[in-house]
Amino acid sequence: MAKLGFLGLGLMGYPMARNLLRAGHEVALWSHTSAKAHKLAAEAKGRFCDTPKQVAENAECIFLCVGDTEMAKAVMLGPGGLIEGVRPGTVVADASTISPSESRRIGTAFRAKGVEFLDIPCTGSTPGAEGGTLTFMIGGDQSVFEKVKPYLEPMGKRLYYCGGPGMGLQAKLSQNLILSNILMAFNEGMVLAAKGGIDPQLMLDILENSAARSGLIAYKAPFVFRRDFQANFSVKWMDKDVGLVLDLGKELGVPLLLTSLTRQLFQTAIAAGYADEDMCSTIKVLEGLAGVEVKSQ
Repeated sequence: MAKLGFLGLGLMGYPMARNLLRAGHEVALWSHTSAKAHKLAAEAKGRFCDTPKQVAENAECIFLCVGDTEMAKAVMLGPGGLIEGVRPGTVVADASTISPSESRRIGTAFRAKGVEFLDIPCTGSTPGAEGGTLTFMIGGDQSVFEKVKPYLEPMGKRLYYCGGPGMGLQAKLSQNLILSNILMAFNEGMVLAAKGGIDPQLMLDILENSAARSGLIAYKAPFVFRRDFQANFSVKWMDKDVGLVLDLGKELGVPLLLTSLTRQLFQTAIAAGYADEDMCSTIKVLEGLAGVEVKSQ
């Protein structure tokens, strides 16, 4: 079994690292919240590390899953970061959803030290991370991807190689553009139906048997109906991703008109106090404006 590292043990990273440990790998662990690394080390026989640098010193492949671009840069390139301890020939695989251009710059810094780098953003939320059924989108050298594929398989069911550096992130952001706008359409459609007196479950059944059928809607609607907004993927993190989408659109010269409006919904939800709730709680913004609640009858 391999000597691996994992940095970032949040809602996604904790179960991802646990699946690597369950697969029999030796995994060195670090998290901003050290209690999480201590807990997983005790639970699944991982090795607690005080710094990212310490994780890097003996690992042949290092995974990370942190919240945003600045966190990723600090963990990898900052004082006590991976780059201070990593050895030539090691692979760093970043599952964080961050800026593709910044990811490319990070990769360049690692390659200058003889270290391979992949961007491997994933989708599937907490249930996918817990069940080892995530979908990964990989950017970087394909031969490096083939090298680390056996380590990805305990964490993910589908692995898509998307191209060179940053291409996994570009695929992930394009996917999140579509996902966030589907959520916006669901919110508006269900609030309109409820305000007009249509039973939400009836409306969902109609959607499921029409061209508007959506996996996201089928999954999220029951949570909305029972008013369960505990985060699988929070408003603040999707807002961050939609911001990255808009930045990428500007960089590539692609107008993203609908997505600009969707971003406003997420920003309004954060202002209303829903930042740490699941992204489906954005429906409450529209419910408040319309004076109706979408719930089971």
